[in-house]
Amino acid sequence: MIGITAISCVNRRMVRLDTNISRTSNLLPQAGEASHDVLVALRRIIRAVDLQSKRVSKESGLTTPQVLILRAISELGEVTSGRISNEVNLSQATVTTILDRLEQRDLIDRYRSDKDRRIVHARLTKGGRIALKNAPALLHERFIAMFSAFDAAEQQRTIDTLERIAEMLGGGDLDAAPLLDVHPPEAT
Repeated sequence: MIGITAISCVNRRMVRLDTNISRTSNLLPQAGEASHDVLVALRRIIRAVDLQSKRVSKESGLTTPQVLILRAISELGEVTSGRISNEVNLSQATVTTILDRLEQRDLIDRYRSDKDRRIVHARLTKGGRIALKNAPALLHERFIAMFSAFDAAEQQRTIDTLERIAEMLGGGDLDAAPLLDVHPPEAT
C-alpha cells in the first residue's frame, strides 16, 4: 500500500478509507464458509420481507400493520383498540396511531359506546371492507402454512436456531410482533 507521508491531505483520506475497507473485507466471511451462508440466507430473508412490504403497499396502499388491523376489526366486529392491540401483538399506542390514519382515509369509523362513553369502538366502513378485500396475502401467512408442515421436532429446532441468531445479532430481548414487515409501525 502507498505510504501516507507521500500523498496530499485529500489522498490521505482515500488511503485511510482503503485501509478501513481492507480491514472490513478481512472480517467478511468468504464463500463456502458456514457464516457466509448464514449471512446470505439472512439477507435473503430481509430482502423477501422488504419486497413483500413494498408489494403490499403498492397493491393496496396499506402497510402490513394496517392490513392486520383491518383484518382484526373484520374478524372481531366492532371492537376496542385494546382488543385489537392484543389480537395483532402491537402496542395500544401503535394501534391507536394506525387507527387514526385508517379513520382519516375513511376505512374505519370510531364511535363511543352507549353503555360507557369512555369506551371507543372501531368498525370497518365500506371503503375499509373493499380495501381489505383487495389486500394481498401477507408473507407471514405463507410462512405459517409452510412451517406448519414441519414435524414438531423440526419446528422446535428452527425456533431454537432463530432465537440463537436473534441473540447473536443483539435482538434477543427485543419485543416483536409475529408479522413480517420491514417498515416499523407508525408509533410505539
